[in-house]
Amino acid sequence: MTKRKAEVVMPPRWRGAFVLSLLVLCAAGLVARAVNLQVVDNRFLADQGDARHLRVETIVAHRGPIFDRHGEPLAVSTPVDSVWANPKELASATDRFAQLAKAVGRDQQWLMRRVSANLDREFIYLRRHLRPDAAARVQGLRMPGVYIQREYRRYFPAGEVAGHVLGFTDVDDVGQEGLELAYDHWLRGAPGAKRVLRDRLGRSIENVESIEAASPGKPLESSLDLRIQYLAYRSLKAAVRDHGAKSGSVVVLDVDTGEVLAMANQPSYNPNDRSQFSVARYRNRAVTDIFEPGSSLKPLVIAAALESGEYAPGTSIDTSPGYVRVGAKLIEDTRNLGAIDVTTVLARSSNVGATRIALSLPAEQLWGVLSGFGLGRVTTSGFPGESAGLLNNYEHWRPIGQATLAYGYGLSVTPLQLASAFSAIGAGGLQRPVTFLRTDSPMAPSRVVSRATANSLLNMMEVVVSDAGTGGKAAVERYRVAGKTGTARKFEAGGYSESRYTSSFVGVAPVSNPRLAIAVVIDEPGGDLYYGGDVAAPVFADVMAGSLRLLAVPPDALDDAGPELMLQAMAPVREADQ
Repeated sequence: MTKRKAEVVMPPRWRGAFVLSLLVLCAAGLVARAVNLQVVDNRFLADQGDARHLRVETIVAHRGPIFDRHGEPLAVSTPVDSVWANPKELASATDRFAQLAKAVGRDQQWLMRRVSANLDREFIYLRRHLRPDAAARVQGLRMPGVYIQREYRRYFPAGEVAGHVLGFTDVDDVGQEGLELAYDHWLRGAPGAKRVLRDRLGRSIENVESIEAASPGKPLESSLDLRIQYLAYRSLKAAVRDHGAKSGSVVVLDVDTGEVLAMANQPSYNPNDRSQFSVARYRNRAVTDIFEPGSSLKPLVIAAALESGEYAPGTSIDTSPGYVRVGAKLIEDTRNLGAIDVTTVLARSSNVGATRIALSLPAEQLWGVLSGFGLGRVTTSGFPGESAGLLNNYEHWRPIGQATLAYGYGLSVTPLQLASAFSAIGAGGLQRPVTFLRTDSPMAPSRVVSRATANSLLNMMEVVVSDAGTGGKAAVERYRVAGKTGTARKFEAGGYSESRYTSSFVGVAPVSNPRLAIAVVIDEPGGDLYYGGDVAAPVFADVMAGSLRLLAVPPDALDDAGPELMLQAMAPVREADQ
């Protein structure tokens, strides 16, 4: 067998030199390019880095606080964090959805549906308004595409005590009801903007530039006195509960300034608990709900009579035989009071007497006085959703309408309107604009009736709050009180109900120098007690007594002189009874 010697073929020398030269040229090119980008044309890399790590963030401006007239906080903004995500980035970590869902307090299936349904978007909320410590736990998961955004949430320290007046904000901190809505333009701040540097996880690690500073909302000093507000809330809640009533309202006005010192409603709600946000609970009945006032309107009708010059407190009115027929309508008193004076018409709440007085007055004059007291139009409070009530123009009145209006039927008012009207009587016939803002310089009032008429009404209504009148339970120890009860049947299909009533009491105190006007309205009290003097008057007395003492208003009915003064005031009534 022949063996052949293997031949070895050597590569050409030029090939190695070529490859080496090629590598050297590539390296030189890379070095040249690096030098060019880093030294000569470095803007490109800087722009690319900024595009990936620089972001413009919104600086959230907190909402202005609301205070009561003494500086007590009623509404404040507290910092919270909201969790948001980029669905495209988050979808890459589906194996960790269980952890994220637990951290944000959501169901895992909800989270998966939320992300999968929004893959075409770059921003979705996973949870709004988490406490900072809870948000920190979410951030600690280091989930891709999950970010934290600082926001503010409204907190109401007084809870349901002042909920109806303050209202509430939505999840974006925009006013929705009450003062939060009425003064949203004042309370809402203007957000700012800043440029920040973020790491690969989306966390802000450095503030680079301030673009626009945030402007916080301005504080609002309300007219409310939280102490009186609590008194009104507590007393009203107890009365509605004890009498099994459907609802109730209390309004407390400062006679000298027109400021709303307290306004409470039942049923109430807690503005800190969004699960309680239903219209039936959060609407402010004292300004939105209207009702027929019944006999609590009679002082305003008497005011028109006194203004006419045809009547005085002692003018005799014949109510015999205890009823009067107007058209097909029979208007009755509980018993025949005979010939009584105008003061007794109020004290005994005589429907017949009030009807005879109203029918004797020109319709235009009666309408003018009632309209002057603010009936049939909204007050100047500016409260959202306020009702104007209903007072038809006198040109549309018929005799029966004018007659029933005399004892509070055929027109509608709000508790706030009624309190404002009686406040004008307490202010000597001057009606001051109603306001929910604290004021040291009250706006100019308008004259409704003369001071003489107003003073006469106060003296006449003082007799109502006595054993000889219908409002004895509204009396306040050591203070002279003037007011009027009201009990009106509620209208229903087919006519007026025989079992559903609206009970009210409205009055002012102290009579010698009125400081407060209070209206109490109880809707559909149950049980045997339903008259305004039994249901609403005790609430008035409780709120008025506490408020006068809190405001350090000096008593005007001394213990030793009080009985004599009361006997003198009751004398005309006693004579009429005989």
